[in-house]
Amino acid sequence: MAGLADSGSNPDVNLLYDINGLAKGTPRWFDRVMEYVGEYGLLLAMVLLVVGCWWSVRRRGGTEAAATVAALVWAPLAAVVAVLVNVPIRGFVKRPRPFLDHQGLEVLVTGKTDYSFVSDHATVTMAMGVALFVANRRFGLVGMALALFEGFCRVYLGVHYPTDVVGGFALGTAVALLLSPPAMALLTPLLRAVEASAWGGWLVSARSSRVRRDETEADHDDAREPASAEERDLAA
Repeated sequence: MAGLADSGSNPDVNLLYDINGLAKGTPRWFDRVMEYVGEYGLLLAMVLLVVGCWWSVRRRGGTEAAATVAALVWAPLAAVVAVLVNVPIRGFVKRPRPFLDHQGLEVLVTGKTDYSFVSDHATVTMAMGVALFVANRRFGLVGMALALFEGFCRVYLGVHYPTDVVGGFALGTAVALLLSPPAMALLTPLLRAVEASAWGGWLVSARSSRVRRDETEADHDDAREPASAEERDLAA
């Protein structure tokens, strides 16, 4: 199989060697950074991006706040569903990791014993990025850019073929988009109920919480007015 890369008859393997070969000419510290970024950093960045989008939506409030927050809740759920869908796919395809079939790869992450197709990291990040795009285009574009970089990192680290990454992108996108309508149908009413509640409204909209607080204070003031007038009459 390694010979196929030399002949150029297998673009997948050829691109694997091209991208992973970049690691051979970089400083050791840079490879360590790429290892952390590709394994954990970009996943953490995706979570922080979703939290940042939620904070922005919450501060802005508005009539669509509940629907937008519901879409943000769907983002991590879509990632979990996509990974679960990937379990039988991996078991059916049973594609070994590239370093098991090809010599000369610079493998920067050791201990990978499971199957290669499709990439969980690519699946998770793209599912979250696409779901985030449904909620907010600006944040979603950043999320999808992070997912693309995650895919590059997985090949750079020598633990996935490019087609593993492309398959992960396709799976994450399909789950996030195809299951979005039923997910939103369930989550949006729930988040609207949370927004209307006295205890959880701040999770959806800070503006709604302020309005309810002002209304509560006004009700208390109205309730105190008759008593105050009666006290004035007695005093007179």
